[in-house]
Amino acid sequence: VQLVESGGGLAQPGGSLRLSCTVSGFTNDDYAVGWFRQASGKEREGIAYISRGSTYYADAVKGRFDVQGRFTPSRSVVPNTVHLDMKSLKPEDTAVYYCVVDLVERYRILFARGDFDLIAYWGQGTQVTVSS
Repeated sequence: VQLVESGGGLAQPGGSLRLSCTVSGFTNDDYAVGWFRQASGKEREGIAYISRGSTYYADAVKGRFDVQGRFTPSRSVVPNTVHLDMKSLKPEDTAVYYCVVDLVERYRILFARGDFDLIAYWGQGTQVTVSS
């Protein structure tokens, strides 16, 4: 299984970026794809994932408009590709962003428990830096 992320880079505060993740080699079509981020010196943070057409945000993010309202995962029209659209970017959004994949039920359980490290497949990460 290979996950290739792209779209990271430098953005100005208030700007937008679109991250993309292309999944290959996953033989089962019933998989969930999500996004995490990790800022320097901080713990990894789950953002959201897409599973069977629905989007699920991490409990730590849910209800926080400062994140949930600005970060939107979606499936691309390109097969096996998902996006994370980020708007109104802030310096505190600076982090390495990871695309993560696993079977639907396994992803749901591990995500809900916070056992992120047990989710099977991780991309290499793409750096997002928000700075003027």
